[in-house]
Amino acid sequence: MTLRLGDTAPDFEQESTAGVIKFHEWLGDSWGVLFSHPSDFTPVCTTELGLTAKLKDEFEKRNVKAIALSVDPVDSHHAWVNDINETQNTRVNFPIIADADRKVSDLYDMIHPNANATLTVRSLFIIDPAKKIRLIITYPASTGRNFDEILRVIDSLQLTEHHKVATPGNWKPGEDVVIVPALQDPEEIKQRFPKGYKVIKPYLRMTPDPRQ
Repeated sequence: MTLRLGDTAPDFEQESTAGVIKFHEWLGDSWGVLFSHPSDFTPVCTTELGLTAKLKDEFEKRNVKAIALSVDPVDSHHAWVNDINETQNTRVNFPIIADADRKVSDLYDMIHPNANATLTVRSLFIIDPAKKIRLIITYPASTGRNFDEILRVIDSLQLTEHHKVATPGNWKPGEDVVIVPALQDPEEIKQRFPKGYKVIKPYLRMTPDPRQ
């Protein structure tokens, strides 16, 4: 199964370090970050799970729930969590799905035979409260994920969800944004962007972040 942006994130029921997870029910009206790991007790993933735990407050203020996945059983996950807490100076505060039967891995196309026929690739999905997939990133095993970028994308998605804007390259919250080309009504533009805007080209109009 190949998933694309805008698809409904597949629902599943699976054991985890927090008990049995019914994914859509667990997600509720929150945004979600679902990310996979090839296996337990791997060095790069240990640092990533530690970073995720330390970002708990940042995720919460964005109404985001994090959930990880590995193909090892739940007993192994619990032992790995002890290592993560010890080595990363934190406490893991989110579920890790035990996907020993590869059910969730298959649903989310996390097994790439050319990379490894049995282990998941390191995929990450951002899922909105309507259960739609809004971002898919797949990393090689050698490269740790950039969680600053993941937070930045969530900020962009949540901003552009409610305002007729897009965010330019390297955008950070508080910086100017782009008025979408489809918006042409002068009165609506005036109402939506009371701080005004700058026309660089007819298709490139910059305005201050409307949330500021």
